Amino acid sequence: MNRPAIVLAMEPSRTEHILPEDVLHRLDRIGRLLDAQPLQHFDDTRAKRLLAEAEILITGWGAPYVGPGVLAQAPKLKLVAHAAGTVKGIIDAGVFNAGIAVSHAADANAVPVAEFTLAAIIFAGKQVFRFRDLYVGDRNRDRTHPMQREAIGNYRRTVGIIGASRIGRRVIDLLKPFDYRVLLCDPTIGADQAFAMGTTKVELDDLLQQSDIVSVHAPSLPSTRHMIDATKLALMKDGATLINTARGALIDEGALLAALKTGRIDAIIDVTDPEIPGSESAFYDLPNVFLTPHIAGAIGLERNRLGEMAADEAERFIKGEPLLYGLTLESLENTA
Repeated sequence: MNRPAIVLAMEPSRTEHILPEDVLHRLDRIGRLLDAQPLQHFDDTRAKRLLAEAEILITGWGAPYVGPGVLAQAPKLKLVAHAAGTVKGIIDAGVFNAGIAVSHAADANAVPVAEFTLAAIIFAGKQVFRFRDLYVGDRNRDRTHPMQREAIGNYRRTVGIIGASRIGRRVIDLLKPFDYRVLLCDPTIGADQAFAMGTTKVELDDLLQQSDIVSVHAPSLPSTRHMIDATKLALMKDGATLINTARGALIDEGALLAALKTGRIDAIIDVTDPEIPGSESAFYDLPNVFLTPHIAGAIGLERNRLGEMAADEAERFIKGEPLLYGLTLESLENTA
C-alpha cells in the first residue's frame, strides 16, 4: 500500500491532546509523517519543503489559511483533514474546486457540546445555580427549603431545541431517557422527521412561548444573525432559561442583556458576540446568568477525538474508502 506524505498544520500549543504520541505513530504507520511539528506558517523554508511533498494535510485550530498560494506549493495535495469543527476561515473555495477532498471533525466536537448542553438543561430545570447562590450566601437553608415546593425540576418540562444540527440532534438523543417534552424548530425538517426524532415540530414563536428551557443549535449564517431578538425574547415564559452553546451572533446581545436585567428569564451562555465580552459587560455580574468561556466544545482530553477522527479519515482515504465526514463547497455554506 502506498504510504502518502502527511503534513500537519495547526497551533502547536493545541496539539498536545489532538495529536498525542499514539496518533502521531498511527499517522506515520498509515502514511509518512514528514514532520511531527505542525506548520504555523506556509511561507517559510520548512513549509515550502514539506508542502512540496504533501499528499495529505491535517489542519486544526490556528492553522494558516489554505488558499491559492498553498495549492501552488502543494501540487500533490489530495486531502485536507481538519482535526477541528468548522473549516470556514481555514480552507479556500479553490481547494474544493481543485478536486481536493476535504474532511472535518465537527462530529467529534459535537459530542462534548451536546453533553454540556444536557448538563445545562438538567441544572436549569432544577434551578441549581439559584439554589447554590442562596445556600452559599445565607449559609443556612431558610430560603432553599421553600424553593423545593416551587414548580421546578425536570419532570415533564418542555425543552425547545432550535436547530436540528449535528449538535441539536445529539442533544435530542441524549434527552430521550428523561421525562421531557421536546419541541423542535428547524425549517429544513418536516413534521414527520421531527416526530421520528422524538420531537414535535413547531414554529420559532411557538417554541419560545411553550418552552421552559430553550437551547440554541442553529448555524451562524447571515440569515440567522440575531434570529433571537427583543421580540422573540419577549415571547419566553417568565422563569424560562435560554442556553446558547452555538454562536453568539445568533442572539441580539443588547436585547438579551436587557431582558436578563429584568430578572424575568435566565441564561446559560457559553458563546457571545464578541467572542470575549468587554470587561464591563453585565454578563459577568448578573445573578441569573451562568457564563462560561466557550468551553462546551472539545477541551483537554476531549480533543483526542478530533485527532483520532482526522486519522480515521486519512486512513480511509489511503485505503480508497469513502470519507465519513467529507465536505463539499455546497454543504460548507450551510454549516456553522
